[in-house]
Amino acid sequence: MSRSVPGHFNDYTPPLGEGLSHSEHPQDTGHRNLVINETLQVVVNNSVSDPPNDSLQVSGEELGQPEQPQDSGETNLVMSEMLQVAINNSLSDPLDDALPVIDEEPSHSEHTQDLGEIHLSGVQQVVITSIRATDLALGLRRIPAGFHVVIKVNGAEYWTSNKSAHVDEAVVEWHERILLSCESSSKARVSVYASFELGHMLCHGELLRTFEISVGELLDRSERSHPIKFQPKQGEVVSTCTSLFMVVEQRFSDQNDGRILCPLTTLTSRDMDALAQRTDAGHRLLARYRRTQNDNDLDQSINHFERASDLCPVDHPYRPAAMFNLATAKFISCQANGRYLDLDIPISLFQDALDLYPTGHPDRPTTQLHLAISLLSRFARREFQRDADTAEELLSEVLDVCHANSHIYRAALIAIETSALHSVGSIDTNDLQQERPAAPILPLSPNQLLHRAQRCLERDEPRALNEVISLHYDALRYYNTGHAYRGQLLCNLAAMLGTRFERRGNGKDLDQAITLQMEALALRLVGHAGRSTLLNNLATELSFRFEHRGNDEDLDQSIALNMEALALHPVGHTDRSTSLNNLATQLSFRFEHRGNDEDLDEAIALYREALALCPVGHTNRSASLNNLATQLSFRFEHRRNNDDLDEAIRLHRKALALHPVGHADRSMSLYNLASELASRFKHRGNDEDLDEAIALHRQALALRPVGHTDRTRSLNNLANQLSSRFKHRRNDEDLDEAIALHRQALALRPVGHTDRFRSLNNLANQFSSRFKHRGNDEDLDEAIALHRQALALRPVGHTDRSMSLNNLANQLSSRFKYRGNDEDLDEAIALHTEALALRPVGHTDRSMSLNNLAHQLSSRFKYRGNDEDLDEAIALHRQALTLCPVGHKDRSMSLNNLATQLSSRFEHRGNDDNLDEAIRLHREAVALCPVGHTDRSGSLNNLANHLSFRFQHRGNEEDLDQAIRLHREALALCPVGHTDRSGLLNNLAAQLSFRFKHRRNNEDLDEAIALHRQALALRPVGHTDRSMSLNNLATQLSACFEHRGNAEDLDQAIALDREALALRPVGHTNRSTSLNNLANQLSSRFDHRGNREDLEESRESLRCALALMMQHDPRQLLVHSSLASVCLSFHRSSLGDTGASEDTDSLNAAMYHFKAAANIVPGGLLARLRISLRWVDEVSQHSHPTELEAYATSMQLLDAYMSTTSSVSSRHNIMKEFPRTLAVDAACCALRSGDVCRAVELLEQGRTIIWTQMTRLRTPLDSLQTHGDHGVALMKRFRNLSSLLDKPPANYSEGNSRVDREAEEARYRRLVAEWNRAVGEIRKIEGFSRFLLPPLFSDLQDAARDGPIIVLIASEASCHAIIIPHKQPPTSIQLPTDWQKLVKLVPELREAVQKEASPKGNQTALIKALRELWDGVVGPVVESLGRIVRPGSRIWWCPTSLFNFMPLHAAGEYRPKGKSVSQQYISSYTPSLTALIKARRSHDRSLSVPFVAIGQDFPAGASFKLDAVEPELELVRGLLLPPPTVSFSKVTSVDATRSRALSFLMRDQPLSLLDITQADLSRHEFAFLSACETAVGDFDTPDEVIHLAAGLQFAGVNSVVGTMWKVTDSTVQHLVKAFYKNLCGDGPMNSKRAAWALHRAVQSLACDKDIIIPLDQRILFVHIGI
Repeated sequence: MSRSVPGHFNDYTPPLGEGLSHSEHPQDTGHRNLVINETLQVVVNNSVSDPPNDSLQVSGEELGQPEQPQDSGETNLVMSEMLQVAINNSLSDPLDDALPVIDEEPSHSEHTQDLGEIHLSGVQQVVITSIRATDLALGLRRIPAGFHVVIKVNGAEYWTSNKSAHVDEAVVEWHERILLSCESSSKARVSVYASFELGHMLCHGELLRTFEISVGELLDRSERSHPIKFQPKQGEVVSTCTSLFMVVEQRFSDQNDGRILCPLTTLTSRDMDALAQRTDAGHRLLARYRRTQNDNDLDQSINHFERASDLCPVDHPYRPAAMFNLATAKFISCQANGRYLDLDIPISLFQDALDLYPTGHPDRPTTQLHLAISLLSRFARREFQRDADTAEELLSEVLDVCHANSHIYRAALIAIETSALHSVGSIDTNDLQQERPAAPILPLSPNQLLHRAQRCLERDEPRALNEVISLHYDALRYYNTGHAYRGQLLCNLAAMLGTRFERRGNGKDLDQAITLQMEALALRLVGHAGRSTLLNNLATELSFRFEHRGNDEDLDQSIALNMEALALHPVGHTDRSTSLNNLATQLSFRFEHRGNDEDLDEAIALYREALALCPVGHTNRSASLNNLATQLSFRFEHRRNNDDLDEAIRLHRKALALHPVGHADRSMSLYNLASELASRFKHRGNDEDLDEAIALHRQALALRPVGHTDRTRSLNNLANQLSSRFKHRRNDEDLDEAIALHRQALALRPVGHTDRFRSLNNLANQFSSRFKHRGNDEDLDEAIALHRQALALRPVGHTDRSMSLNNLANQLSSRFKYRGNDEDLDEAIALHTEALALRPVGHTDRSMSLNNLAHQLSSRFKYRGNDEDLDEAIALHRQALTLCPVGHKDRSMSLNNLATQLSSRFEHRGNDDNLDEAIRLHREAVALCPVGHTDRSGSLNNLANHLSFRFQHRGNEEDLDQAIRLHREALALCPVGHTDRSGLLNNLAAQLSFRFKHRRNNEDLDEAIALHRQALALRPVGHTDRSMSLNNLATQLSACFEHRGNAEDLDQAIALDREALALRPVGHTNRSTSLNNLANQLSSRFDHRGNREDLEESRESLRCALALMMQHDPRQLLVHSSLASVCLSFHRSSLGDTGASEDTDSLNAAMYHFKAAANIVPGGLLARLRISLRWVDEVSQHSHPTELEAYATSMQLLDAYMSTTSSVSSRHNIMKEFPRTLAVDAACCALRSGDVCRAVELLEQGRTIIWTQMTRLRTPLDSLQTHGDHGVALMKRFRNLSSLLDKPPANYSEGNSRVDREAEEARYRRLVAEWNRAVGEIRKIEGFSRFLLPPLFSDLQDAARDGPIIVLIASEASCHAIIIPHKQPPTSIQLPTDWQKLVKLVPELREAVQKEASPKGNQTALIKALRELWDGVVGPVVESLGRIVRPGSRIWWCPTSLFNFMPLHAAGEYRPKGKSVSQQYISSYTPSLTALIKARRSHDRSLSVPFVAIGQDFPAGASFKLDAVEPELELVRGLLLPPPTVSFSKVTSVDATRSRALSFLMRDQPLSLLDITQADLSRHEFAFLSACETAVGDFDTPDEVIHLAAGLQFAGVNSVVGTMWKVTDSTVQHLVKAFYKNLCGDGPMNSKRAAWALHRAVQSLACDKDIIIPLDQRILFVHIGI
């Protein structure tokens, strides 16, 4: 990629060939054909579908793809004749429908004759002995508990029992006797009711039928067995209760019959009477509301139910029923008015009613059902998971207690199914009975159903389609399994559901269609003549579902069914070619999905066989030619075999020849040939192919004049090819014509048209292209407006909604890039997130949505610098890659996308692993694009760019040379005229520029400039990328000026930058970038010519750039940095010719901008740290007052940057990349200003950062418990987070998934952020304001309570010692040595130690070095100590930098009566003051533990035995008190040759420093390490004090003895003996005596004339801690 000079923003071309978002291509599915017999139709579809181009394309992808003719597999509708008896074309109403009114017009029964007056002579009584009603549940909108009949005769009212009925019961009978009048003219009022309570009933229920009939007519009908038949009610196609028959007997009055019903006793209570009236009125109004939708009726109904509820106090027997009615009305009100927040009210009422029904109550299941439905409705809106869980439990209970054939049981099953299918969508009770009437009816004849279905397919009328589907369900219920018509009806209903799915996109319809097809197939067993037809139909639906959901099982099953169908059509069968085509089509789909070459090859073989069955003259030959050509084209796209493409074109020419002028299918053949020619143009770049393609499309359009049904498709096809030619030749006329054609197409698809969505999308894409070409805001705004219209046509639940979401999101992203409006970017991300949710795991297009969302998150990261966005983008790209396994056609694209984001993270965080992985991924992508592959140039370009990144980071010339070779190869693949050539010219030029800077080869620079000029020429005025090329060329000319000093180059660079800026007006996203680049060039010209106007303009440009940036723009960091440089130029230029005040102002401004840059949080910790270190350099040079602040900021950022890494080793490596003396230099700065206390604070803040960070996580917080519940909660939160962060990171092996590793790293960073927030909250509590902040000197001074501490500071500026007493102010001593002397002294000491001693133990070189150490460092300190502390006292050394490697405790004059530190003081060491304070506190509260001596004489991996280990253990055993105070264990050992590797060798495996730090050794007071070099740190990071002794102290051991270099067995034996004698003495062991014991032991060995121990062995042991 092209890079600007230092300080410039990167301005580069995106990786070629890899659009970070993919377009989506909705297929035009064609039409379903209805036929009137059960024969298999020829399934060759010659109709032209809209090309799959309905989406936004990015990064150079084509706007449209060729239409692919599909062999659709027609679904057959069959018919048969049957008499029509009743019609039901209404859908069942939801459960919460109101009870019908009871004052409606009475039902009209059939009257076959006028009976007149009938006389009943000699009979005194007439008795109804039985009543039989049919179809009581037919069309009923509520779920009935039972049915009963009420008969009113002579003022008396008789009620039958309330009888329940099952779904499969068409007849309900009552065998109860009711006494009628003996007068034949007497009238009886008969009313049939549906009840909704089996217990106490408040009123009659829902009136189904009511009529008056004379006793005489009842007798007559009874004698003739003539039932009363009812017509549908007014306004209804079908009504409940289609007939009623009563058996009536005559009897003498003296016949006693105890079974005769008694009339209902009237209510005696006024309250009960009012209760019934209120309830009846409520039901009546609710029913009227359902008919009229008058809100006033609904409100009054609720009012009546509320009054009724008020009349039922607690414990009233009717209270649960009254609450149930009120809840039902309230629920309807919530749904009708959309007040879903009020759902809590009916839910609460249903729950209260349920609580009043004990287990076993007959009305409990009904209440449970309604409560469950209400909860599901609330779940659909608010997504409270507990609602869904509770509803599931309630429905399960209903299923457990209800009969499997009961209406309530069935409704519960439907509710469960609905909740499963609409778990995130809208759920209401309309779903529960839609298209499932409650009981069987007499259906329309199949012939009538067929005619209705045909009308539905011809017109897009949703209500008519719903009606015909409902009628098919009715017919299916009537024709049960085994009926001859059932198979035909199943097929036809499946076709209707499939059609509705295509129009509305409801997945339930497609699933149901497949279920019905499966049932139909089961009725056509092997051997049945019609089985192949059903195999084909089911295979087609499964394939369709696969296209929409991407479930592999559907596709595999579809192929298996097509194979079975083909087996039923052997060679010679008339329909074999059809089956060959169908199977080939599905294999082709599977190839597109999985990339298995065998599927594609088999598909082509099948198509060849099908073509052979259609010789010259066959009616289907043209279709077979077309199908084979299409597959050859697919194989060409996959393998890039030119022969396949050429053959496809030849076949299409033959097909066209079979469709001469006047043929109905000529336009389709013209299109197909044009599409392949366009494809060959894209591959070979032959203009003739493209021009011919456009000419063919013009012919096809001419064959579809105004009024032709397919004109819109031809308009679209021609527009797409004109758009392609525009991209190739940049002829504005082509683009304008394409837009005009798409406008015509849209006009032919008005509001309500099924395909309007596609035309909106196509036109929007062309507007987007024109915007990119001309930069007219109106085009982009109109594109977005059109995409919003398209999205509105794809509501929630539509299968194509995700595609519309994607398209709109891409355009919003484009507008964000152009205008920088945050809202556009955030909305784009929200839309892509929604689209991804609509493409769950298994969806064919999920990888595309993952890729698109990742791309937008990456954009937001670049704009705002939020690490979480970048991490999520990488995680999404990894998911996308897993969905593109080896062999997948999109794998190379996914590899490139993931690599690009990893590279971004490398640039942001500097992790080499990310860059190396990015290069590996790009290499794999290149391997997947061999020579001849269309995407090879893009993959080569991407790999080259990342090799260049690695060269810039590591300086390996091979990477740079290879990058240039790859760019040259990529450029060669894009000859003159290729759309990507300008980008590749730019990239090659950028790499040559890098090589020039590295090797200073003039040829590279000249070629780079020449290439940039060529790239600019390909981006003329008006080109969207012209400003980028202007910038790149300007950058190279600037580099040329710096190299050759030709002022013309710099002037031209500035002119180009000015032109680039003019192309990025106010509001353009990259205007600030151009301002920054221009400012840098002007600043360079000022440095060359000294023209102050250039410098002033540079400053003003940078200020403007800064003003244009949003608050969270990470680029602010670079602009502030540039401003700092410009201000420094002002300062330097004004030193000689202006006053001091102006000079100070410029310098102050420079430091202000450095400070501001270091505080731009979105810029990233690494970039902020680097700029802060630059601030430190500049502020040190100018001795500015902000010097201390700069140091403090740098140390704070270094600490924060290290905290984001989980492992100690990685933190250690980070420390090596930054200045080793940062803290020391900061302390020297403070000392220069006379602030000794601040110097100590800065040293403590900037040293031992690794130990400090680990210590923070183990900070006790018991005192927070006294601050109430909030304090206790914070304490627990802090401890939990600290515990999680303190766990060692997982040890990932090579085989572990990088995804797991990155997920762990991201989790760690999130925990760090949460931990920081918790710390911030703790600091708000009184008394904790400085919790875990760098300690103040007043706190640090407590470390000196047992003796003074000497902090030694070594820097290149000066060397100091700071003596810190406990109560007195600290003393600073400037030492007589300097940095260079210390640099020499350290290796001299190491070399002297390694030289063998004389027979008397003398070591001249070592003595000389120790004398120099005394003279230059220790002597002056000891002299000052004499005024502070008395001889014999303990002192603590706290060395920094080079002092860490010097035996300070052994320094002396080493001459007779000479001075030495050991003569006057007992020396100890401490890594830091904080560590010493912590050790003392731990010692004060520690418990005594047994002593353990640990040794291993033959550790794992050793080649020899350590002979001294066993004697040493025995020696220690003998010196200490007997057990149980002392215990011994041979567990581990120290290998003298391995201790420098920061681990102890043990019997099984090494015990590493990391293992030690993870242990809790706070109860262990003392450790004696007799191994080699256990107290020597790392020369690369001396102030981190990384060694084993320090690790033990950190883990909690208060006092540690270690070694500074190699120790001999003899020394260990003698010194250990002397040490433990002094340590224990005559009493118990005390760790605070360890320093004194070591001091005495060394002195005793020095004085022992019988033992000759060399000096280096006497002084190598040091004491660390208390």
